[in-house]
Amino acid sequence: MTTITNIEDLRVLARRRVPRMFYDYADSGSWTEGTYRANEADFQKIKLRQRVAVDMDKRSTAVKMIGIDAAMPVAIAPTGLTGMQHADGEILGALAAKRFGIPFTLSTMSICSIEDIAAATQAPFWFQLYVMKDRGFIERLIDRAKAANCSALVLTLDLQILGQRHKDLKNGLTAPPRLTIPNLINLATKPRWCLGMLGTKRRQFGNIVGHVSGVENMGSLSEWTAKQFDPKLNWGDVEWIKQRWGGKLILKGIMDVEDARLAADSGADALIVSNHGGRQLDGAQSSIEALPAIVAAVGPRIEVWMDGGIRSGQDVLKAWALGARGTMIGRAFLYGLGAMGEAGVTRSLEIIQRELELTMAFCGHTRLQNVGKDILLPGSFPV
Repeated sequence: MTTITNIEDLRVLARRRVPRMFYDYADSGSWTEGTYRANEADFQKIKLRQRVAVDMDKRSTAVKMIGIDAAMPVAIAPTGLTGMQHADGEILGALAAKRFGIPFTLSTMSICSIEDIAAATQAPFWFQLYVMKDRGFIERLIDRAKAANCSALVLTLDLQILGQRHKDLKNGLTAPPRLTIPNLINLATKPRWCLGMLGTKRRQFGNIVGHVSGVENMGSLSEWTAKQFDPKLNWGDVEWIKQRWGGKLILKGIMDVEDARLAADSGADALIVSNHGGRQLDGAQSSIEALPAIVAAVGPRIEVWMDGGIRSGQDVLKAWALGARGTMIGRAFLYGLGAMGEAGVTRSLEIIQRELELTMAFCGHTRLQNVGKDILLPGSFPV
């Protein structure tokens, strides 16, 4: 494949180049994967109104997300094991995001550490926090994020317990992969990936190994998560984290109107309508279907963003038209990373921005700030 024209091209290439267990980790959902599929499919149900004979010159996709300039209303979502899609994957993703002019979010469950990203980028980035039973570790994580000049904290609320992800269980997901016969056979077909991994020292969970008492290595991610993630997480903990952090706070994993109101009450700067990419509660609404009611419920009290199913700039525009003032991409960026490293991430961002800009123009606008529900065909979108 020599010409990459869309995110699907990157997905196909990533599937060829990334070992099966890590590709499946990125490109799968929980249980039947119904919500995972709906996230993408429900965007296709929304129809656009094409306008003609309007001024399409001097287009701009630039916005602010929680007061931070962005080249488009897109941030790179926190994704675990990114450094297993490609060697030093989090560093490469952060560098691509910096050069493109959008925010990058590092996951707690990253392979490269907070300090790795800070050293490589020399620029502010966002850090995503999971709440664990060891509150001392959480305090140290927050302090490390402050020391690394992170400009926002993304607190994930929808992973107190882990959804059942059949492919991960069947693949025996570990980082690094166990050297079983099936894994060795699969790795033998991925020479580019293997050479990259041989050239890096980053093959464990960099934010955790060596930073938690008694944890010098990690076996199964799911086993460790079951022991450490805190099922008792509540809104009181959100207040404690907000006070400890003291900076811009984003709450990720909101799918219910009442939870959205509580998020607005918390004083957070933004909430993200998200079902964790269909990886937690299978059978939940798609994110784009849940978005309008949440926007209506909280009004201007808090910025509303969304993630889940975004595979194009058209999807970003549809989310914006329905009230999202920012979006996050996970799989779309991971496909680029797995396919072509940093260049693939850059290509994924170029594709999304170009599609966003062109679609906005075809719908009669040159500035996102002027785009509303009027660009959508009545009856084709959730209300």
